[in-house]
Amino acid sequence: MTNPTAHDLIARSNRLGADPKNTNYAGGNTSAKGTETDPVTGEPVELLWVKGSGGDLGTLTESGLAVLRLDRMRALVDVYPGVDREDEMVAAFDYCLHGKGGAAPSIDTAMHGLVDAAHVDHLHPDSGIAIATSSDGEELTAKIFGPKVVWVPWRRPGFQLGLDIAAIKAANPEAIGCILGGHGITAWGDTSDEAEANSLWIIDTAQAYIDAHGKAEPFGSVRAGFEALPADERREKAAALAATIRGIASHDKPMVGHFTDDARVLEFLASSKAPELAALGTSCPDHFLRTKVKPMLLDVPSNASVEASLTRLKELHETYRADYTAYYEKYATPDSPAMRGADPLIVLVPGVGMFSFGANKQTARVAGEFYLNAINVMRGAEALSTYAPISDAEKFRIEYWALEEAKLQRMPKPKTHAGRIALVTGAASGIGKAIATRLAAEGACVVVADLDLAKAQAAAAELGGTDVAIGIAANVADAAAVQTAVDDAVLAFGGLDLVVNNAGLSLSKPLLETTEADWDLQHDVMAKGSFLVSKAAARVLIDQQLGGDIIYISSKNSVFAGPNNIAYSATKADQAHQVRLLAVELGEHGVRVNGINPDGVVRGSGIFASGWGANRAKTYGIAEDDLGKFYAQRTILKREVLPENIANAVIALTGPELQLTTGLHIPVDSGVAAAFLR
Repeated sequence: MTNPTAHDLIARSNRLGADPKNTNYAGGNTSAKGTETDPVTGEPVELLWVKGSGGDLGTLTESGLAVLRLDRMRALVDVYPGVDREDEMVAAFDYCLHGKGGAAPSIDTAMHGLVDAAHVDHLHPDSGIAIATSSDGEELTAKIFGPKVVWVPWRRPGFQLGLDIAAIKAANPEAIGCILGGHGITAWGDTSDEAEANSLWIIDTAQAYIDAHGKAEPFGSVRAGFEALPADERREKAAALAATIRGIASHDKPMVGHFTDDARVLEFLASSKAPELAALGTSCPDHFLRTKVKPMLLDVPSNASVEASLTRLKELHETYRADYTAYYEKYATPDSPAMRGADPLIVLVPGVGMFSFGANKQTARVAGEFYLNAINVMRGAEALSTYAPISDAEKFRIEYWALEEAKLQRMPKPKTHAGRIALVTGAASGIGKAIATRLAAEGACVVVADLDLAKAQAAAAELGGTDVAIGIAANVADAAAVQTAVDDAVLAFGGLDLVVNNAGLSLSKPLLETTEADWDLQHDVMAKGSFLVSKAAARVLIDQQLGGDIIYISSKNSVFAGPNNIAYSATKADQAHQVRLLAVELGEHGVRVNGINPDGVVRGSGIFASGWGANRAKTYGIAEDDLGKFYAQRTILKREVLPENIANAVIALTGPELQLTTGLHIPVDSGVAAAFLR
C-alpha cells in the first residue's frame, strides 16, 4: 500500500504535470520527505520519495518514484569530490535506495534531498524559463518576486546545484523558491499543498508580469511575404514538402515525423525576429535534448513554389550539417561520445508550420511540443528583455554528457520495424487488419486505410493511440482519394516506408454471368487501385531517398485457373505482374516490390462475409461454415490459412532479413501444387 506521503506526492505531481503551463512532458521532478518503519530494524527511518529518471509528472505512478534513505543521501555531502567528478554521485544514489523496486534516481535527486524542506518541486514552466533566459534575469527576478524568489545562476544539473539551492534556502528564510538561470524554477513547502501553491504562485506571477509589462510585439513586426498561408494551401504545401524534409532529418538515421501548423508557430515564423531567435536555439536542457541546439529554418517566402522551397531546403541541410559538425568539433573532448548525427530535428517552414522528428512518433510529437515551449519562452523573454539562452559550450556539455549517453545506451533494442511508417489498404478487417496489427506490434507506425472510415478508425484504435496508428478513409479506385490518403499518411507520421496493397473484393461468377460492371468493379479496386496507391506512394519513397517496400497481396488465383472466377483471377494476375514491373522500375531508388499469394483466407475476411464465401461454397457443393476446412483439405499441408499467416509473410519480406529480395511472390497457401510458381 502506498505511503500517505508518497500518495500525496503522486497526486500533486499529476496535477502539476497535467497542465502544460506548469511543465513540459517528462520535464521536471517532485519530491516529498517522510517517515516509514524500517522492515529490518522496526525503527522509524526518514525517506525521500522523488520522481525517478525518465518519468513524466502528469502520468507518474508509484513505480516511477525512487525511494532513498535520507540519512545516507545527505551523508554523500561528506564524500562529494567536487564539480569535476560530480557525475559519480549519481551512481552513489543507488547505495541510498530503500526497499524493493522503484525507479532509478535522476541527476536532480540531490536538489530534492539536500534542500531543507519537506516538499520540493522542480518545474520547467514557459513563464519561469522566460525570466530564466532573459539577459537581465537576475534583476527581473528581484523586481517581479521580491525576496520570495531568489535567482540562481546557471549551473548544469547535479550535486553542486543541489548544494547551491540548499544554501540559498538557508540564507533566505523568506524565500519559497528560486529561478534557475537558463533552466526553470524550483519551489518548496512544509506541506504538499504549500509546495504546489508556491510553484503555481511563481508560474502565475511570472506570466502575469509578462502580460502586464511585456511588449505588444515581442517578435517584432511581421515579415512581408512570410505570413501564414490559408489552411488548405498550408496542408497541400506541407504534404508536398514532407517527404523531402523527412529525408533531410533522416540522413544519418531514419526518423519518424510530426507536423503542426499551430497558430503560435506560424506567428513566430512570420515575425522579423524569427531568423535571429531561431539561430540562438533553445535553453532549457529538456528542450534542446529533444530539439537539438537549434532548428533549421527555411528562409524563403510563404508563397515560394514547392520546387524553389525544396531546392533551398536541400541547400540549407548541407549548411546545417556543416554547422553542427563544427559545433561538435569545437567543444568535443577526447572522452566525448561520438557525434550522434548532424541532421535537424526541427524544420521550420514559414507560412506552413513545423516538422519535428524523433525515433518514434511520440518522440517526434514531443520534440515539436518542446520547440513550441521554446517559442513561448522566447516570446516572454523578448517581451520583457532580450532572450539570452545558455551558451553553446554549456549546451554541448549536456547534449554529450556521459550520463545522457549512458541513458541512451540503456535503451532497449528497437523492434524490427521501429521507425518505419506503413500504409495498409483494406485494413479494417481480415488480412489487412492482421497485417496492420503485426506491423504495429513490430514497432511500425501504421495508417489503417479502408473504404469505411468508422471501421478504419476503430481498427486503428485497437492498435493504440495516434502515436501508433491512425484510421483514414480511402477509395483506392479514385486517384484523388488515394492522393489524399497518402497526404494524410505523410502529415501524420512524416513520410512512408512501407505500403501494402491489400484492398480487394470479389464476385464469384462464371464467364457468361459476369457483367461488364462486375469486371470493371474488380479491376478498378485491385488492378487500378493498387496501381494508383503504388504510384502515389512511389513519389514519397523517391523524394525521401530512404528506399522502402511495396507489398501486393495477390492470390494463388493469379497463377491457378479455377472455375467461376474470371474477373477476380484476371485482376489478381494483373497485380502479380505489377510486382515484377515495379520491382524493375523502382529498384534504382532502393524500393523493393514483392507479392504474397494467399489461398482462401476465410476467417475474419470481409470478402468472404460479403457473399464471396457463399458463392464459393456453392461452387464446391459444401456448407459455407465448412469452407475454411475445405480449403485446408485440398492443400499439401492440410492446414487452414489464417490472416496472421499473411501478416507473418509481410513482416518477413519487409524486415531486416530479406533486404536483397525484390520481384518475389511468396505463396502462403498451405501448399497448392497447381499454384506452384514456375
